[in-house]
Amino acid sequence: MKNTSCCSCLSPKAPLACGLCEESVCKSCAQFLDESSFAFIKKKPDVISHTTYCPNCFDNNVAAELQKYNEDIEKARNIAVFDKAQAKETRNFKRFNETYSVRECPDREETLLRLAFQAVRSGFNAIIEVEISSKKVRESSRQRTIYSGLAQAAMLNEGKRFK
Repeated sequence: MKNTSCCSCLSPKAPLACGLCEESVCKSCAQFLDESSFAFIKKKPDVISHTTYCPNCFDNNVAAELQKYNEDIEKARNIAVFDKAQAKETRNFKRFNETYSVRECPDREETLLRLAFQAVRSGFNAIIEVEISSKKVRESSRQRTIYSGLAQAAMLNEGKRFK
């Protein structure tokens, strides 16, 4: 018979199982991750793809990834963004062959943030030639707008950075 006591507090009833180590864990000890916790990562590693973790697995594996993800989101919010219309400002920037694309976002700000997040994850501090397009989609009697975007990676010197 399977051991149903909690691996952390040894409570006799532990209805949940850790996604990594498969140990039984009670609801009060379990650490939960929403599906939206790592929403900007396209391919999630196996370590962060589960929703329930025991305290040991969460502290050893997931907490560091979550902290790095949140730091990258903050960096993406502060990244330099130059639209395609700002070609005069960006003509002397060093361009890289990395082009980022995002499809089907609910609003313009999230599209920009997703593009910036991809650039931060690749080690860049600016996105240039940003082109965001919108498209109206009709679903029966409801209409909504979806956004898609393209951007190119760039690296700015801190002295040349302007907002």
